[in-house]
Amino acid sequence: MKKKILIISTGGTLSSVKSEKGLIPGLSSQEILSELKLVSRDSELYIEELLSLDSANIFPEDWAALARKIADASKEYDGITIIHGTDTLAYTSSMLSFMLPNISIPVIVTGSQLSISHPVADALENCRCAIYMAACGYPGVFVAFNRKVMLGCRASKVRSLSFDAFDSINYPNVAEISSLGLHVNRDALKVPTGDFKLEPDYSEEVFLLKLYPGIKAKIILKLYQQGYRGIYIEGYGLGGVPFLKHDFITAISQVTEKGMIVVIGSQCRYEGSNLSVYETGRLAVESGALEAYDMTSEAAITKLMWTLGQTGDADEVRKYFSRNMVGEVHIPTTIK
Repeated sequence: MKKKILIISTGGTLSSVKSEKGLIPGLSSQEILSELKLVSRDSELYIEELLSLDSANIFPEDWAALARKIADASKEYDGITIIHGTDTLAYTSSMLSFMLPNISIPVIVTGSQLSISHPVADALENCRCAIYMAACGYPGVFVAFNRKVMLGCRASKVRSLSFDAFDSINYPNVAEISSLGLHVNRDALKVPTGDFKLEPDYSEEVFLLKLYPGIKAKIILKLYQQGYRGIYIEGYGLGGVPFLKHDFITAISQVTEKGMIVVIGSQCRYEGSNLSVYETGRLAVESGALEAYDMTSEAAITKLMWTLGQTGDADEVRKYFSRNMVGEVHIPTTIK
Protein backbone atom coordinates (compact mmCIF):
# COMPACT_ATOMS: atom_id res chain seq x y z
CA MET A 1 0.00 0.00 0.00
CA LYS A 2 1.40 3.39 -1.00
CA LYS A 3 2.25 5.87 1.74
CA LYS A 4 0.27 9.12 1.76
CA ILE A 5 2.68 12.03 1.73
CA LEU A 6 1.57 15.64 2.01
CA ILE A 7 3.72 18.30 0.34
CA ILE A 8 3.34 21.72 1.97
CA SER A 9 4.71 24.51 -0.20
CA THR A 10 5.88 27.76 1.38
CA GLY A 11 7.70 29.19 -1.65
CA GLY A 12 11.45 29.69 -1.89
CA THR A 13 13.89 29.10 -4.72
CA LEU A 14 12.42 25.71 -5.61
CA SER A 15 9.22 27.38 -6.78
CA SER A 16 10.84 30.51 -8.17
CA VAL A 17 10.46 32.14 -11.59
CA LYS A 18 12.31 35.04 -13.18
CA SER A 19 10.86 38.52 -12.93
CA GLU A 20 12.06 42.06 -13.64
CA LYS A 21 12.94 42.36 -9.94
CA GLY A 22 14.84 39.06 -9.77
CA LEU A 23 13.78 35.56 -8.77
CA ILE A 24 10.46 35.36 -6.93
CA PRO A 25 8.24 32.41 -5.88
CA GLY A 26 5.86 31.87 -8.78
CA LEU A 27 5.25 28.24 -9.70
CA SER A 28 1.83 26.95 -8.66
CA SER A 29 1.47 23.96 -6.35
CA GLN A 30 0.09 21.88 -9.21
CA GLU A 31 3.08 22.72 -11.41
CA ILE A 32 5.37 21.60 -8.60
CA LEU A 33 3.34 18.43 -8.02
CA SER A 34 3.57 17.43 -11.68
CA GLU A 35 7.37 17.57 -11.39
CA LEU A 36 7.48 15.69 -8.09
CA LYS A 37 5.46 12.76 -9.43
CA LEU A 38 8.60 11.82 -11.34
CA VAL A 39 10.36 10.94 -8.07
CA SER A 40 7.48 9.66 -5.94
CA ARG A 41 6.89 6.19 -7.33
CA ASP A 42 6.12 4.39 -4.07
CA SER A 43 4.18 7.23 -2.48
CA GLU A 44 0.85 8.89 -3.11
CA LEU A 45 1.49 12.63 -3.16
CA TYR A 46 -0.84 15.46 -2.17
CA ILE A 47 0.14 19.12 -2.18
CA GLU A 48 -1.07 22.29 -0.48
CA GLU A 49 0.26 25.82 -0.75
CA LEU A 50 0.43 27.44 2.67
CA LEU A 51 2.67 30.37 1.68
CA SER A 52 4.42 31.70 -1.41
CA LEU A 53 7.37 33.59 0.03
CA ASP A 54 11.06 34.09 -0.34
CA SER A 55 12.18 32.62 2.98
CA ALA A 56 13.77 35.95 3.97
CA ASN A 57 10.15 37.07 4.41
CA ILE A 58 9.18 34.22 6.72
CA PHE A 59 8.55 35.28 10.32
CA PRO A 60 7.63 33.53 13.58
CA GLU A 61 3.89 33.79 12.95
CA ASP A 62 4.46 31.73 9.81
CA TRP A 63 6.23 29.06 11.89
CA ALA A 64 3.20 28.86 14.18
CA ALA A 65 0.80 28.58 11.23
CA LEU A 66 2.98 25.89 9.67
CA ALA A 67 3.17 23.97 12.94
CA ARG A 68 -0.62 24.04 13.28
CA LYS A 69 -1.02 22.83 9.70
CA ILE A 70 1.43 19.97 10.30
CA ALA A 71 -0.30 18.97 13.54
CA ASP A 72 -3.66 18.74 11.76
CA ALA A 73 -2.23 16.90 8.76
CA SER A 74 -0.36 14.39 10.92
CA LYS A 75 -3.71 12.71 11.62
CA GLU A 76 -4.29 11.97 7.92
CA TYR A 77 -0.87 11.44 6.32
CA ASP A 78 2.02 9.03 6.80
CA GLY A 79 4.61 11.77 6.30
CA ILE A 80 4.96 15.43 5.41
CA THR A 81 7.47 17.21 3.19
CA ILE A 82 7.81 20.99 3.40
CA ILE A 83 9.18 23.00 0.49
CA HIS A 84 11.01 26.02 1.88
CA GLY A 85 13.50 28.65 0.82
CA THR A 86 17.04 27.89 1.96
CA ASP A 87 17.92 31.21 3.61
CA THR A 88 15.86 30.69 6.77
CA LEU A 89 15.19 26.97 6.37
CA ALA A 90 17.32 26.01 9.39
CA TYR A 91 15.47 28.49 11.62
CA THR A 92 12.16 26.97 10.52
CA SER A 93 13.28 23.37 11.01
CA SER A 94 14.68 24.23 14.45
CA MET A 95 11.52 25.99 15.60
CA LEU A 96 9.29 23.23 14.25
CA SER A 97 11.33 20.77 16.32
CA PHE A 98 10.30 22.66 19.47
CA MET A 99 6.73 23.39 18.40
CA LEU A 100 6.06 19.75 17.42
CA PRO A 101 7.55 17.69 20.28
CA ASN A 102 7.05 13.94 19.92
CA ILE A 103 5.45 14.30 16.48
CA SER A 104 4.38 10.80 15.45
CA ILE A 105 5.26 11.01 11.74
CA PRO A 106 8.27 12.17 9.71
CA VAL A 107 8.32 15.88 8.85
CA ILE A 108 10.99 16.70 6.28
CA VAL A 109 11.96 20.25 5.33
CA THR A 110 13.70 20.70 2.00
CA GLY A 111 14.40 23.25 -0.71
CA SER A 112 16.88 23.85 -3.49
CA GLN A 113 19.54 26.17 -4.82
CA LEU A 114 17.87 26.29 -8.24
CA SER A 115 14.23 26.36 -9.29
CA ILE A 116 12.64 23.01 -10.03
CA SER A 117 12.00 24.32 -13.56
CA HIS A 118 15.74 24.68 -14.21
CA PRO A 119 17.20 21.77 -16.25
CA VAL A 120 20.20 21.24 -13.94
CA ALA A 121 18.43 22.00 -10.66
CA ASP A 122 19.04 20.12 -7.41
CA ALA A 123 15.33 20.40 -6.60
CA LEU A 124 14.17 16.97 -7.74
CA GLU A 125 17.00 15.15 -5.96
CA ASN A 126 16.32 17.01 -2.71
CA CYS A 127 12.61 16.30 -2.98
CA ARG A 128 13.24 12.66 -3.82
CA CYS A 129 15.29 12.31 -0.64
CA ALA A 130 12.69 14.19 1.42
CA ILE A 131 9.74 12.18 0.09
CA TYR A 132 11.53 8.87 0.59
CA MET A 133 12.49 9.80 4.16
CA ALA A 134 8.92 10.95 4.81
CA ALA A 135 7.71 7.53 3.70
CA CYS A 136 10.17 5.61 5.89
CA GLY A 137 8.15 6.09 9.05
CA TYR A 138 10.83 7.52 11.37
CA PRO A 139 9.12 10.27 13.40
CA GLY A 140 10.68 13.66 13.93
CA VAL A 141 11.56 16.91 12.19
CA PHE A 142 14.38 16.62 9.63
CA VAL A 143 16.10 18.53 6.83
CA ALA A 144 16.85 16.78 3.52
CA PHE A 145 19.44 18.33 1.25
CA ASN A 146 22.09 17.08 -1.19
CA ARG A 147 21.44 13.36 -0.54
CA LYS A 148 21.64 13.62 3.23
CA VAL A 149 19.10 13.93 6.02
CA MET A 150 19.82 15.98 9.14
CA LEU A 151 18.04 16.44 12.43
CA GLY A 152 15.99 19.60 12.03
CA CYS A 153 17.47 21.30 15.08
CA ARG A 154 21.06 20.53 14.00
CA ALA A 155 20.97 21.74 10.40
CA SER A 156 22.57 25.00 9.33
CA LYS A 157 23.14 26.68 5.98
CA VAL A 158 26.91 26.85 5.54
CA ARG A 159 27.28 27.66 1.81
CA SER A 160 25.45 30.27 -0.21
CA LEU A 161 25.83 28.86 -3.75
CA SER A 162 26.84 25.19 -3.58
CA PHE A 163 24.33 22.39 -3.85
CA ASP A 164 25.87 21.05 -0.63
CA ALA A 165 24.44 24.05 1.21
CA PHE A 166 23.61 22.49 4.59
CA ASP A 167 25.61 20.68 7.25
CA SER A 168 24.58 18.85 10.39
CA ILE A 169 26.38 20.77 13.12
CA ASN A 170 27.99 18.83 15.98
CA TYR A 171 25.77 15.85 15.23
CA PRO A 172 25.89 12.94 12.75
CA ASN A 173 23.62 12.86 9.72
CA VAL A 174 20.40 10.97 10.33
CA ALA A 175 20.54 9.40 6.87
CA GLU A 176 22.56 9.48 3.68
CA ILE A 177 21.93 8.35 0.11
CA SER A 178 24.62 6.41 -1.70
CA SER A 179 24.77 3.76 -4.42
CA LEU A 180 23.38 1.37 -1.79
CA GLY A 181 20.26 3.50 -1.33
CA LEU A 182 19.09 5.41 1.72
CA HIS A 183 20.95 4.36 4.86
CA VAL A 184 19.37 5.53 8.12
CA ASN A 185 21.57 5.98 11.18
CA ARG A 186 19.10 4.87 13.83
CA ASP A 187 21.45 5.91 16.63
CA ALA A 188 21.10 9.51 15.47
CA LEU A 189 17.30 9.49 15.61
CA LYS A 190 15.58 11.25 18.50
CA VAL A 191 13.08 8.74 19.87
CA PRO A 192 9.76 10.26 21.04
CA THR A 193 9.50 10.30 24.83
CA GLY A 194 5.78 10.92 25.20
CA ASP A 195 2.58 11.85 23.44
CA PHE A 196 2.58 14.46 20.71
CA LYS A 197 1.32 17.88 21.73
CA LEU A 198 1.32 20.98 19.56
CA GLU A 199 3.23 23.81 21.31
CA PRO A 200 3.08 26.83 18.96
CA ASP A 201 3.56 29.67 21.46
CA TYR A 202 6.67 31.85 21.22
CA SER A 203 8.06 35.28 22.05
CA GLU A 204 9.53 37.61 19.45
CA GLU A 205 11.22 39.74 22.12
CA VAL A 206 14.64 38.15 21.70
CA PHE A 207 17.88 39.46 20.22
CA LEU A 208 20.91 37.77 18.67
CA LEU A 209 24.12 39.63 19.49
CA LYS A 210 27.47 38.78 17.93
CA LEU A 211 30.45 40.14 19.85
CA TYR A 212 33.32 41.93 18.14
CA PRO A 213 36.29 43.89 19.54
CA GLY A 214 35.03 47.36 20.43
CA ILE A 215 31.38 46.50 21.06
CA LYS A 216 30.10 48.35 24.13
CA ALA A 217 28.37 46.67 27.03
CA LYS A 218 25.66 49.31 27.20
CA ILE A 219 23.93 47.54 24.30
CA ILE A 220 22.80 44.92 26.83
CA LEU A 221 21.06 47.52 28.98
CA LYS A 222 19.59 49.25 25.91
CA LEU A 223 18.04 45.99 24.76
CA TYR A 224 16.48 45.45 28.18
CA GLN A 225 15.09 48.99 28.17
CA GLN A 226 13.55 48.40 24.74
CA GLY A 227 11.55 45.47 26.09
CA TYR A 228 13.58 42.48 24.98
CA ARG A 229 13.10 39.47 27.23
CA GLY A 230 16.05 37.41 26.06
CA ILE A 231 19.43 37.74 24.35
CA TYR A 232 21.52 35.08 22.68
CA ILE A 233 25.15 36.21 22.69
CA GLU A 234 27.65 34.67 20.29
CA GLY A 235 30.82 34.94 22.37
CA TYR A 236 34.42 34.39 21.37
CA GLY A 237 35.93 30.91 21.06
CA LEU A 238 34.54 28.79 23.88
CA GLY A 239 32.06 31.56 24.69
CA GLY A 240 34.12 34.23 26.38
CA VAL A 241 32.82 37.78 26.84
CA PRO A 242 34.86 40.91 27.72
CA PHE A 243 34.89 42.40 31.21
CA LEU A 244 37.75 44.95 31.30
CA LYS A 245 37.41 47.98 28.99
CA HIS A 246 33.79 47.12 28.26
CA ASP A 247 32.27 45.24 31.18
CA PHE A 248 29.72 42.82 29.78
CA ILE A 249 29.75 40.77 32.97
CA THR A 250 28.27 43.56 35.09
CA ALA A 251 25.75 44.40 32.36
CA ILE A 252 24.63 40.77 32.12
CA SER A 253 24.31 40.57 35.89
CA GLN A 254 22.17 43.71 35.97
CA VAL A 255 19.66 42.49 33.39
CA THR A 256 19.45 38.89 34.62
CA GLU A 257 18.64 40.18 38.10
CA LYS A 258 15.67 41.94 36.49
CA GLY A 259 14.45 38.72 34.87
CA MET A 260 16.01 38.96 31.42
CA ILE A 261 17.35 35.70 30.01
CA VAL A 262 20.89 35.76 28.61
CA VAL A 263 22.22 32.72 26.74
CA ILE A 264 25.85 32.53 25.63
CA GLY A 265 27.28 30.33 22.91
CA SER A 266 30.21 30.38 20.53
CA GLN A 267 30.76 32.22 17.26
CA CYS A 268 32.52 29.06 16.08
CA ARG A 269 30.15 26.92 14.06
CA TYR A 270 31.61 23.62 15.25
CA GLU A 271 32.36 22.13 18.70
CA GLY A 272 30.37 24.65 20.73
CA SER A 273 30.97 26.58 23.93
CA ASN A 274 32.43 25.67 27.31
CA LEU A 275 32.12 28.53 29.77
CA SER A 276 33.96 26.62 32.50
CA VAL A 277 37.43 26.86 30.90
CA TYR A 278 38.37 30.57 30.91
CA GLU A 279 37.73 33.38 33.36
CA THR A 280 35.77 35.22 30.66
CA GLY A 281 33.31 32.34 30.59
CA ARG A 282 33.15 31.52 34.27
CA LEU A 283 32.34 35.12 35.15
CA ALA A 284 29.51 35.06 32.63
CA VAL A 285 27.94 32.03 34.31
CA GLU A 286 28.35 33.66 37.72
CA SER A 287 26.56 36.73 36.35
CA GLY A 288 23.49 34.60 35.57
CA ALA A 289 24.02 33.65 31.93
CA LEU A 290 22.92 30.30 30.53
CA GLU A 291 25.10 28.27 28.18
CA ALA A 292 24.24 27.11 24.65
CA TYR A 293 26.94 24.39 24.55
CA ASP A 294 26.99 22.84 21.05
CA MET A 295 23.67 24.21 19.77
CA THR A 296 23.53 25.91 16.40
CA SER A 297 22.71 29.61 16.49
CA GLU A 298 19.42 28.76 14.78
CA ALA A 299 18.52 26.26 17.48
CA ALA A 300 19.66 28.51 20.33
CA ILE A 301 17.66 31.54 19.20
CA THR A 302 14.52 29.54 18.37
CA LYS A 303 14.75 27.60 21.65
CA LEU A 304 14.95 30.93 23.46
CA MET A 305 11.96 32.29 21.54
CA TRP A 306 9.95 29.12 22.13
CA THR A 307 10.86 28.82 25.81
CA LEU A 308 9.89 32.42 26.54
CA GLY A 309 6.58 31.63 24.87
CA GLN A 310 5.95 28.87 27.40
CA THR A 311 6.79 30.74 30.60
CA GLY A 312 7.77 34.11 32.02
CA ASP A 313 9.47 32.51 35.00
CA ALA A 314 13.27 32.75 34.75
CA ASP A 315 13.75 29.60 36.83
CA GLU A 316 11.49 27.65 34.47
CA VAL A 317 13.45 28.95 31.49
CA ARG A 318 16.63 27.68 33.15
CA LYS A 319 15.05 24.25 33.47
CA TYR A 320 14.28 24.19 29.74
CA PHE A 321 17.86 25.13 28.90
CA SER A 322 19.28 22.56 31.30
CA ARG A 323 18.01 19.65 29.23
CA ASN A 324 18.19 18.27 25.73
CA MET A 325 14.63 18.50 24.48
CA VAL A 326 14.63 17.47 20.82
CA GLY A 327 18.25 16.53 20.16
CA GLU A 328 19.37 20.15 19.86
CA VAL A 329 22.17 20.02 22.42
CA HIS A 330 24.63 17.79 24.19
CA ILE A 331 25.01 18.91 27.78
CA PRO A 332 28.13 17.55 29.48
CA THR A 333 27.39 15.42 32.53
CA THR A 334 30.39 16.94 34.34
CA ILE A 335 31.68 20.49 34.10
CA LYS A 336 35.39 21.00 34.69
